[in-house]
Order: sequence, then C-alpha cells, then structure tokens
Amino acid sequence: METKIDIAALCAKRGLRLTAQRQAVVEVISSSDDHPSVETIHQRATVADSKIAVATVYRTVRLLEEAGLLQRHDFGDGSARFEINQDTHHDHLIDVQTGKVVEFLDPELEQLQKRIAEKLGFKLVDHRMELYGVALDKSD
Repeated sequence: METKIDIAALCAKRGLRLTAQRQAVVEVISSSDDHPSVETIHQRATVADSKIAVATVYRTVRLLEEAGLLQRHDFGDGSARFEINQDTHHDHLIDVQTGKVVEFLDPELEQLQKRIAEKLGFKLVDHRMELYGVALDKSD
C-alpha cells in the first residue's frame, strides 16, 4: 500500500542537513516495508556504517518526526514504531503473535466512521484506526 517517498529530498527541501550517518538512517527508513523501531533502524543502518550509534538514530528519528516526515506508532509491543508520514490515509491491522503490521484502506469503513461522528454531533477531521488480531489458520 505504501508508495516510496524520497525522505532525503524532503529533508533538503526543508533545509535539514543530512550527514553520512543521518543519510544511512534515512535510507533504512525509506527502504523499509515494515514499521521499524529505532532499534531495528539502528541494526539495519549498521550494515552501511558499523560505527553508527543508537543515540544518533534516536536523534535522527526525532528530527524527522519533528519535521513532520515520520509518524510514530505504539502498536502495544513496547517499542515506538515509525513509518514515513504519507499524504494518503490508511489504517493498520497488527498481528499480535508476530507483530506484523498490515496497512489497509476500506472506503466503507471510512464512511461508517464519518456517519458515526455525525450521528454523535461531530464533523470527523482525522482519525487513526488500529485493529489487533491473529492470523487465521488457512487449513481450517
């Protein structure tokens, strides 16, 4: 579901300087198909730069988050997880056994949420939906 966004170009556009270590972090985030934690980002970044410190990763992620380029999630596994802040809305389904995160968008569900808000006297301006489940055994 996620389209690749050039974070490095967005950093340049916003005047954020990318050192070699920041560039390594940005490349890891840009190439991630999952929602990695800082620890996972650090582990992946050390492939490009074995001397990159976890503190550098934390600072870079915070910088990107404050610039509005990353979105933080808490999927209940004890670690903040991150994804590129996209212009398009989507929701998440989290497998509680594996931690796998599935992105989805259901227009019918979106309309239902809007109707519920209106029924309760609100205009829906934003929302975040996270569903938690376990994968069904396909052999049943």
